[in-house]
Amino acid sequence: MIAEVLLVLAGHSSSLFPTDHTVHPAFAPLLHPGEQQCLESLGRIACRYRNVKAISEKLSRYPSRYTSALCATLNQILQDDYEKLVVETEAKVLRRDSSLVACGTLVPLSSIRATFAEWDAPLAALECLVEDLQAQEHWQPGPLIDMLIVRSHTGIHRVASIYARLCTAVQRIWVRQLQALLIHGSLSEVDPLASKEYVLLQGAIPNCVSSQSRESIAYVGRAIGTVKAAKWDKQFPKSLALDHVKILATVLPQEQYVFDRIIADIRTTVSEWLWANVLTQKDVEEAVESLANYFLLRNGEFALSLIREIERLKVSRLTGRTGPTTMIREQDLHLALLRASLGTTAQHDPSLSRLRFELPAGPLRPLLPSLTAGPNHKDLSISLSNPPEVTSFDDLLLGTSLVLSYTVSWPLDLFLQASDLQTYAALFAYLSALRKTHTRVHTCWASLSNAQRARRRWTGLGEGGTAEDLAVRGELLRYGWGAVRQMSWFLDTLLGYVMTDVVDVEFRRLKSLLLGKPVSIGRQMTGAQSTDSVAPAAHSVRTHAHTQSVGSAMSTPTSSPLDFSSLRDIHTTYLERLVTGSLLADPAIMSIIRVILEVCERFVAQVERWGGDILPALLFEGSLAVGGDKVGEMVEERRTIVTEINDVSDRPQAQRTLLII
Repeated sequence: MIAEVLLVLAGHSSSLFPTDHTVHPAFAPLLHPGEQQCLESLGRIACRYRNVKAISEKLSRYPSRYTSALCATLNQILQDDYEKLVVETEAKVLRRDSSLVACGTLVPLSSIRATFAEWDAPLAALECLVEDLQAQEHWQPGPLIDMLIVRSHTGIHRVASIYARLCTAVQRIWVRQLQALLIHGSLSEVDPLASKEYVLLQGAIPNCVSSQSRESIAYVGRAIGTVKAAKWDKQFPKSLALDHVKILATVLPQEQYVFDRIIADIRTTVSEWLWANVLTQKDVEEAVESLANYFLLRNGEFALSLIREIERLKVSRLTGRTGPTTMIREQDLHLALLRASLGTTAQHDPSLSRLRFELPAGPLRPLLPSLTAGPNHKDLSISLSNPPEVTSFDDLLLGTSLVLSYTVSWPLDLFLQASDLQTYAALFAYLSALRKTHTRVHTCWASLSNAQRARRRWTGLGEGGTAEDLAVRGELLRYGWGAVRQMSWFLDTLLGYVMTDVVDVEFRRLKSLLLGKPVSIGRQMTGAQSTDSVAPAAHSVRTHAHTQSVGSAMSTPTSSPLDFSSLRDIHTTYLERLVTGSLLADPAIMSIIRVILEVCERFVAQVERWGGDILPALLFEGSLAVGGDKVGEMVEERRTIVTEINDVSDRPQAQRTLLII
């Protein structure tokens, strides 16, 4: 009977267990209840073993190399541990080992049961594993590795050890696939890690691989694959490739920190070689020039044309009939980009095709500027006293969130990261909001001037009306001119400082560093700075702020050769100085500037609603009161609105803000 039990444990069929692990009914009356329980326990172990072997053999025929590697490792574990235990137990019985055979002739079933008790939990776990694998026809390496890693985190040592060996075997196959991608840029026809465009496939990467390593894997694979496909004269050195193969063979993706460090080192090495052999200085200069022209508004005529096209697009949608044509979509904004380039230097610029407007909120109907203080309007005193919040300007150009994106193709993405493009987009939103408000205020100034000249043709030196009405109309006119004068001065000063003392200075410095020339940046005085209207205190504070933002790096020697690492450092420092010098890095000041821009927009919108003039025409209904020397209702209404707007710039908080800027 002992021989029969050992054969069952080795995977053979027996009449003792006709179906599963239940003892045959004919043998049950001949057995002690304890013996029957031991036999059924051993039969359960044998049944699980046969089930694992059968499913494993079936899974090994699957085309997936990961499943095949798992099954091969599983069979090896069973052969080395479980089957070896069956053979050793049989040898002990034949040798009449005293540890198993009592009195030299008796082999208790309880001893056999105790010997194989250690395989209760492992075989149960393995049976569950192979059944889960069989339930799904094809397993991607990512979910398979994740499942094995999760199941290896158990308190049962033998189960954890078996799962760890299985997980290691699958990861070794995955690392070999990774080596082919990172070293040769090649993709397997079976279970590839990436598409033909070197985009990582869903489920190809386990969750233990960080997002930075995922991006680096796609980056390095695409770079090496593109260089290899181009069949350039210079290919990636074999010595470096062999070094990468060796270091990749020493790590598994589950060792997250070590794996991330190795992938980062490989990316750095590949990037350095690409900068020296693939990415030319001309490509970098053209990209930096293009980004500065369109995101930093250095191409002034195109920037103004684009603002006019967006305003024209909003008006055309507002005046159109109801239906889909009243919506503004991304393709409409792309068409506005093309129209804005006509007649400008951007018309024949190939970099214009890389620009694209994105609407995160989707298509929308345009809205007119608000004539009242909305929920986002804050008092300046509140803005200065409360903790600073992040202020966004991407909704001031269109009325909703509008993001300008730049398509970066290889090899420009060697130094232009996604974070850099986000910084450029934030700078564009800020500068375009300043430029748009500045243009609208100047247009309002011209409109008020034209209306004043036309009115004086009929009223002479006065403003018309009765004696009391004449005084009120004159006061209203002074308030209106005073408000638009302060708005124009503020925007002239701020925009002149940002565009001349920050953008132009930093851009010239960047160009000098790229050309390897010594950096010698002299500060230029803008027209707004050279006039007597600029307070000396404001000029000194502003100069000191920008000098602090530039820092001591102005004197950094540039005689060393420009490599890929120094290129990225120079560009990162360039963006940091732009953000700091333009005050965009100061949330408190940015919140106040946004409030000021909203006040300017509100004032200009009111003037446009009034027909381009502060004073109502004398013949308008409500311009003059009926009877007596009273003031007309329309004049009183406009005086209230203009006085409220004019008081904002006269508050101490506003004056302090102007002094800081």
